[in-house]
Amino acid sequence: MNASRIFITGASRGLGRALAFELTRRGARVALVARHAADLDATVAAIRAAGGEAHAVVGDVGAKDDAHRIVGAATAALGAIDVLLHNASTLGPVPMPLLLDTACEDLAAVLGTNLIGPFRLTKIVAGSMALRGAGTVLFVSSDAATSAYPNWGAYGVSKAAADHLARVWAEELRGRGVRFLSVDPGEMDTQMHADALPDADRATLARPEDVARRVADALADAARFPSGARFAAQEVL
Repeated sequence: MNASRIFITGASRGLGRALAFELTRRGARVALVARHAADLDATVAAIRAAGGEAHAVVGDVGAKDDAHRIVGAATAALGAIDVLLHNASTLGPVPMPLLLDTACEDLAAVLGTNLIGPFRLTKIVAGSMALRGAGTVLFVSSDAATSAYPNWGAYGVSKAAADHLARVWAEELRGRGVRFLSVDPGEMDTQMHADALPDADRATLARPEDVARRVADALADAARFPSGARFAAQEVL
């Protein structure tokens, strides 16, 4: 992981924040994108105080007009990106409604952040990875991508589509040195989980820091996974 240049979306809290700390602890240089400057700046300041290199990029991955700007800012800070880590996600309105009660505009907004945004960013970044013959694009997925849960429709559809997006890209760029992966982090004690399931027993949930260590281990040995693979963080040894 030493000297890797990693771009992490949704990095101001939860798993994204934990990944930023874990990866910089291992020597990676990171550019972090999130919508809220105060939380993002606090994360970057804490990483720098711990001796890591981190750069803040304020932006919305779901906004078309932000895509080139945030990738440009990340590459200006780091140079060519070695790992693009799609962590930013939204549940949509909470409490999450049944699909029959989901507004088309709300579904579109969830897809915008969880699917279209990562699609745009990958289009911008993966081409240069292919030209260099090296790079990894990792999508943070969910068990809602493979199991159907009531009220999780918009989120689950977006994650299932993102998993398949990774598989298609893996086929299209096979042999070009770019690896596309998806990881199911499992249920974590995060604000997003609390928003979705406010009555959940937090003692049963994984700590984002523990999940981040497993994801970082996977990235450090990404060649163990064939491009297009989907794996569960708890299975990483």
